[in-house]
Amino acid sequence: MWVSGAWAEEPATATQEAPPASVMVENAVVKVFSTKREPDMSKPWTKQAPHDVTGSGVIIPGHYILTNAHVVTYASQIEVQGNQSGDKAPATVVSIAPGIDLALLKVDDDSFFDKRPSLNCAKGIPDVKDTVMTYGYPTGGSNLSITKGIISRIEFANYSALVSGLRIQIDAAINPGNSGGAAVVGSDLIGITFSSLVGNGVQNIGYIIPCEEVNLFLDKAEHGQPYSKPAMYDELQTLENPALRSSLKVDKTTEGILVTHAYGKDTPLKDWDIITKIGDLPIDDQGMITSNGLRLRFQYAVQNIARDGKVPLTVLRNGKQIAISLPVTDPHTMLVPDLLGGYPSYFIYGPIVFTTATQQFAAAHAQALGISMFLGSPAAIRMGDTPSFPGEQIVIIGAPFLPHNLARNYSNPAGQAVKSINGIEVKNLKHLVQLLRDNKDEYVTIAFAQRGAETLVFPRKEMVAATEDLLNDNGIRAQGTPDVMAVWNGH
Repeated sequence: MWVSGAWAEEPATATQEAPPASVMVENAVVKVFSTKREPDMSKPWTKQAPHDVTGSGVIIPGHYILTNAHVVTYASQIEVQGNQSGDKAPATVVSIAPGIDLALLKVDDDSFFDKRPSLNCAKGIPDVKDTVMTYGYPTGGSNLSITKGIISRIEFANYSALVSGLRIQIDAAINPGNSGGAAVVGSDLIGITFSSLVGNGVQNIGYIIPCEEVNLFLDKAEHGQPYSKPAMYDELQTLENPALRSSLKVDKTTEGILVTHAYGKDTPLKDWDIITKIGDLPIDDQGMITSNGLRLRFQYAVQNIARDGKVPLTVLRNGKQIAISLPVTDPHTMLVPDLLGGYPSYFIYGPIVFTTATQQFAAAHAQALGISMFLGSPAAIRMGDTPSFPGEQIVIIGAPFLPHNLARNYSNPAGQAVKSINGIEVKNLKHLVQLLRDNKDEYVTIAFAQRGAETLVFPRKEMVAATEDLLNDNGIRAQGTPDVMAVWNGH
């Protein structure tokens, strides 16, 4: 069961005889079936056609199933099937964290767990060279697959644009369908499988989300809170270059990591600070610490030593060692955000479809985005920025013109970032809708932020009058998402 932030062993009754550990693991791993409808980034008013995916999951105490977020994100239907079973049971997502790629499922019928054991996570981190067994349902068959390998590397790495965490690398084969399955050392669950490295001659490099990261996710899920973890977002640079060290007047005995840009307005860190310790752990010139016999990026220590939303640091500033307490709970907002399982907002005005720049849109239009970077589009050159003011968004044209004479002889503006409406700079999608709503001029003039883009001029009354017919002609149910339609309708 889940007790005080950790998995606790479920007591066995006096008449029960524990099955062999391998059998317990096999019966605790399930196959997950998802029917997904992901957003269509070329038609933000609709979703892609349904498609089926399969993955794996692990039964954990409390009658829950742990799996990867990417197995069930955008799922309209989820079913799970136990080992050696011919029946599937409907399931629902109770908590999901796409950033760390974890999800927690609840089966509708609790009797599903009557003869299926749960697995408890091992305490601590396994050792490099430990033998690891992976259990899951990869492509190539319908029965449970078991592979064997060793732990080859443990590191603190990026899971997504905003989330970093501990990650275990193994050489056991991991293939599509393995995602969410169990990784076991001896009889202990050490984490769940989530990805593999492919291409460029790479063979048998797979990754495990270890129990330490799983427990952080489950602790939030237990309290009904969205997933988050303390983290640093400052821009840093190694202190290895001799000229750099000389310019900073750093002696040979000093090691640390250089702050080139401190994150946040109220941070006690300053540009050109050298962070020499996190807690009591020394930081070397590559920004690494030694913890539990592992050499890891020093940011790993943040999630372990942060208290009350702050982490103690020692910095070298102007030749003096200073102790500071750094806030690490401020949510990091990106100007081009991840949808995190949501769908994009959009607004249709005449033949034009407006939406906002997101990580998903960028991924779907990677080639066009590269050209946009050359042309100076903020959707490309500000990809990793934070908003320069609260609520800032990059509004883009989300699709080619809907067919209509109003757009005749204009080039396709899809993917271009909107700069202004009738000379007024656009702050976000709601602001754009407000500007269009309140415009009383004869024409609507839309200017774009990137070089070489046409400026579009339309007759305002004809644009408004054409919108309803365009929605009907293209089978579009709504002019916009509820958040922007509330603005359009005057609320």
